[in-house]
Amino acid sequence: MSKEILPIGNVISAKDVGEIAARFRKMQALTQADIAGLGNVGVRFISDLENGKGTVQFDKVMHVLDLLGLDVVIVARD
Repeated sequence: MSKEILPIGNVISAKDVGEIAARFRKMQALTQADIAGLGNVGVRFISDLENGKGTVQFDKVMHVLDLLGLDVVIVARD
């Protein structure tokens, strides 16, 4: 039986992505330094991401989200 995947919420800003990333990092008992080391990025990058800085590099964001076990799905609005 496959597990149903539910959306976590709508993302309309970099702040939304940062809040979700921070929540999932904390749920996994990881520090910013832990995820920075796993993702081969700096702690400042993780801090900027979690604080919603809009100029973080998209490919690095996607890599960190992947490390946290998160997927990004784009759907058309009604």
